[in-house]
Amino acid sequence: MRTERNLARLDRVFARLDREPDRPALDVPKMSRHRIVLLAATLAFYLATVWAVVITSWLVRLDWQVMFFRPYQQWPEIHAFLDYYVVLGQRGPTAVMIAAWLGWRAWRQHTLRPLLVFGAALLLLNITVGAAKIGMGRLGPHYATTIGSNEMGMGGDIFPSGHTANAVVTWGILAYLASTPGTRRWLSASSALMSLGVGLTTVYLGTHWLSDVVLGWVAGLLVLLALPWCEPLITRAETWLLDARDRRRARGLDTAPVPASVGTAALLKPPATAEEEAAARDNTTPAARSSRTPAHPQHPAHLAPGPHASRSERTPVTPAGSRRPPHADRAPRATGTPTTRPLPGNG
Repeated sequence: MRTERNLARLDRVFARLDREPDRPALDVPKMSRHRIVLLAATLAFYLATVWAVVITSWLVRLDWQVMFFRPYQQWPEIHAFLDYYVVLGQRGPTAVMIAAWLGWRAWRQHTLRPLLVFGAALLLLNITVGAAKIGMGRLGPHYATTIGSNEMGMGGDIFPSGHTANAVVTWGILAYLASTPGTRRWLSASSALMSLGVGLTTVYLGTHWLSDVVLGWVAGLLVLLALPWCEPLITRAETWLLDARDRRRARGLDTAPVPASVGTAALLKPPATAEEEAAARDNTTPAARSSRTPAHPQHPAHLAPGPHASRSERTPVTPAGSRRPPHADRAPRATGTPTTRPLPGNG
């Protein structure tokens, strides 16, 4: 039976993370003055876009013009491709792909920071974009009721575009976690093109207004710009997880069963000699000796006097009777003198 402690899956992950005590230094983005200015400008543009839609400005008229243009009817040959391309903005598939990549990277870099940063970004995205969708309640192009209206406060959940904001965050998080400035610039350009394509695809398919896509780009960018404010909390969370792992491992070592090698050593121990057994009996206490003494002493077996012949010198004796098992339909043979059968013709 196995007596070794089976490590849980989380223990194996943390054991792999602790293989190298000195983890590589990571380039953690800081909330610099330049980033704060960019965040403030982006937030102002976000509020201006919302206000332009609320007052039914030229932006709403542009939404209706694009909707009546019906891009999916103008270029039907790319409709099948864009139906698959828009999946790159859906939260479920993209979250699984990015989490798998960041999990492998966390395993290679011996840190939980990539996964924790990604989780914090998704949490901010769901809170901010979800609250804006529910609060403004705008209907999409397919459910519009009045031509030229902004369709605000009608119980919809289309403004801002969740596909676009999710594409900005999920693909932009790769640039945020880049190790070198060159890689960060290259991944920033790639994620920008990816999110731009996803947003325009939703306009082509007629599922979003153009202003929905614009506000989705801005909402996703706000999440990425605000992530450095979450870095201290992410660091504390990683430290707490590693400390909890260490405490759990210490409790497991205190209550670990006896290793299998102890039982093996006991089985491989050579048998004790007669002198050692006699010494062990003499060292026992009188109470132990009395407890081992039987209440009724056994009588020694009586052996016949004289020398005993070995097995090979004994005279073989043929056992009496038949060794065959009895049968129910066969009469037993007599053990005495067999009777003589009368010859035919003598009767």
